[in-house]
Amino acid sequence: MMKVDLFDFHLPEELIAQTPLEQRAESRLMVLNKKSGSIEHDIFKNIKNYLKPGDCLVLNDTRVLPARLFGTKEDTGAKIEVLLLKQLEGDEWETLIKPAKRVKEGTSIVFGDGLLTAVCTGEADHGGRKLTFTYDGIFYEVLEKLGEMPLPPYIKEQLEDKDRYQTVFARERGSAAAPTAGLHFTEALLAELEGSGIHIAFITLHVGLGTFRPVSVDSIDEHEMHSEFYQLTEGTAMLLNKVREQGGRIISVGTTSTRTLETIATANEGTFVSANGWTNIFIYPGYEFKAIDGMITNFHLPKSTLIMLVSALAGRENVIHAYNVAVEERYRFFSFGDAMLIF
Repeated sequence: MMKVDLFDFHLPEELIAQTPLEQRAESRLMVLNKKSGSIEHDIFKNIKNYLKPGDCLVLNDTRVLPARLFGTKEDTGAKIEVLLLKQLEGDEWETLIKPAKRVKEGTSIVFGDGLLTAVCTGEADHGGRKLTFTYDGIFYEVLEKLGEMPLPPYIKEQLEDKDRYQTVFARERGSAAAPTAGLHFTEALLAELEGSGIHIAFITLHVGLGTFRPVSVDSIDEHEMHSEFYQLTEGTAMLLNKVREQGGRIISVGTTSTRTLETIATANEGTFVSANGWTNIFIYPGYEFKAIDGMITNFHLPKSTLIMLVSALAGRENVIHAYNVAVEERYRFFSFGDAMLIF
């Protein structure tokens, strides 16, 4: 039994990045050797210096929905905040609502002077509500007009440019949160990497807000992971198998890409196949990696499932030491923070 407290560290609140850097690739980069625990300090735009021709970066191309909506109850005019979590079927969504106690089955909510309306059709998991929406035109276009980006709870500042909470390669709509390790890449940097013989591959995993749900148990093996939808195409599977056969390294960009690749490789004896479905894989120390050789990731919350995943790859003692160094060196933490390369 492994205690959650083993993954705690002291983080001064002022190191939690509230806004993105003006230039994406100017973030700091900590390079952690997972075998020796040695640490180097660099800038993200120099990531090419740590990769070799034939290596493959695997990026999550999910696109964050402007999933936070502000409306009013049709009967009383009371203000209601809605956060879209997951599309169930057709125009029915699983949502989180504030204040939830005001929204019962049959309650109607109006958004944007009637551009969008919703009716509560029942309760969902974790105190959420199921809503069925009515609108004219295309739902996602209405959402772009009315919705706001669902920034994580530890970000208190308003985001002036909502595209800064999207990766430059975001395509597949469906996330409630950004795959933040990908926020450091620019189109120019991706082109530079490809020009150096480094492969770029894409998978999709729609990030759920369970990512931010705290671990509320004392022992890791008692924690229940959330499920998220993933997809890997046949073209990506073929590329990854070819990279592996030719001796290249597979470097996942972010914990979401890692969870997708490990889910598929685990189910297919270490190889990659075209697949889609839901994964609730929980990776923590003791896990044997089957898909990746390294990972690019941001700095995560104390006692979170994300720091547990990173510790499974690089070793808990190495990771906690690296995080303490990051605090001493004033690295920026969490979604808009700096990056770490582990290999």
